[in-house]
Amino acid sequence: MIPTRLTTLSNGFRIVTEHMPGLQSASAGIWVMAGGRHERAEQNGIAHFLEHMAFKGTARRTSLQIAEEIEDVGGYINAYTSREMTAYYARILKGDVALALDVIGDIVLNPAFHTADIETERHVILQEIGQALDTPDDIVFDWLQEVSYPGQSFGRTILGPAERVQGFGRADLQGFVAENYGPGQMILAAAGAVDHDAIVKQAEALFGALPARPQPAFQPATFAGAERREVKDLEQVHFAMAFEAPGYRHPDVFTAQVYATAMGGGMSSRLFQKIREERGLCYSIFAQSGAYEDTGQITLYAGTSAEEIADLASLTVDELKRAADDMTEAEVARARAQIKAGMLMGLESPSSRAERIARLLAIHGRVPGVDEAVARIDAVTVAGVRRYAGEVTGAGAALALYGPVEAAPTLEAIRARLAA
Repeated sequence: MIPTRLTTLSNGFRIVTEHMPGLQSASAGIWVMAGGRHERAEQNGIAHFLEHMAFKGTARRTSLQIAEEIEDVGGYINAYTSREMTAYYARILKGDVALALDVIGDIVLNPAFHTADIETERHVILQEIGQALDTPDDIVFDWLQEVSYPGQSFGRTILGPAERVQGFGRADLQGFVAENYGPGQMILAAAGAVDHDAIVKQAEALFGALPARPQPAFQPATFAGAERREVKDLEQVHFAMAFEAPGYRHPDVFTAQVYATAMGGGMSSRLFQKIREERGLCYSIFAQSGAYEDTGQITLYAGTSAEEIADLASLTVDELKRAADDMTEAEVARARAQIKAGMLMGLESPSSRAERIARLLAIHGRVPGVDEAVARIDAVTVAGVRRYAGEVTGAGAALALYGPVEAAPTLEAIRARLAA
């Protein structure tokens, strides 16, 4: 068992590490519990903008120096923004952990926000938004999120609309940091060839003087599925559907994962076999389950021709309904094995392990052992999956369609078929 160690500074800043014997490398970073859902409507896109600006320079380092200091030792540095977190992390050799934490601490605590850099990065983000708009199987998921949680922070796009991004300035960035980057909202996570005591000592020097501050509230998420369809002259209809699923503390969270995996998690899944292999109605089809603080989603996606979309949608709904009656032990066992294997294989990477311990600490206030997660996955039964299948499809849906969608069924029609 790889030991997990946790230290909390007096201001609430947490340090969690896992030493992985035999490795010569490590992954380390800062996970900030501030993402898209923590933005007000007028701030939509600011968390992602801030992530970009972190690499544009600090009071001590230029943008080039940030990259060079990590890459001079063969390391890699990056960041991402999600709905509930922003992460800044690096992969380095074991002798360079202190260097990586110094650089990451600098970009998180001391971003320069020079006006010229803001304008440059604004242009980069606008290009990123344009690229997303030109990628149908990306943008349809943004639309699906919006119609699943309409008018809510949880439903808004991570990138933000171009008109918002056009208006952000230095004061907006500084304001979001002041509101959301308190020490109690940050977790320093490191895994691999790491020394917990040395990292705690460095973290105390870097972050120990930050004043404690209360956790800001965020808007609760309420699934209220609606429909969005956009007609465009494309080769395919991009079809995405969502159902509300459990949040990550709900007892059914692993049941939802097993259900989604059995339905559309691989080549042996029901949807892949029925709709692609037997009927040839699509090239790509899948289902997945995601969990968050107070909600979750089962999402399904397929791409097909305008002539086939009606059949594909009907068959998909029928397979979802049928699972409540005839999901088999073999299917559930296979899904459990897929989930466990994916989790355990991922834990062989220091980067995956650092992200895991940061996320679990943010969720539970502790890091449950791998054995605990495996036991919960193994506890999912056929009866539980069948029960869940009936509940999830009976609770409402959301729908997003993009392309030549004229023949696609409406959300009302899909709901009626689910209820029949």
